[in-house]
Amino acid sequence: MSEHRHIPEPGELIYAPKPSWAPAFFALGAIGLVCGIYAAGFIFSPFVYAIVGAILVLGAFRSLIRGAIRGYFSLPRKQHVRSAALPVEQIKL
Repeated sequence: MSEHRHIPEPGELIYAPKPSWAPAFFALGAIGLVCGIYAAGFIFSPFVYAIVGAILVLGAFRSLIRGAIRGYFSLPRKQHVRSAALPVEQIKL
């Protein structure tokens, strides 16, 4: 009754992106921009928070875009399919 079915190896590969600090710096810069709007008179002028936040946001966004472009172009052009896209199999009850 117990039939052993052979499960083939996956035909496609998954490529995970490299880890990056850019999203954390993007969030920190966005917080700086918001603090520049609402933190008037707290230690520094609100323009200082806004300018530093804008620089962080732009730098982190540039890093995110460059990383995405490098990741895209580092992928292989074609993947060799080892099996059918949808294997034909009968289900026995």
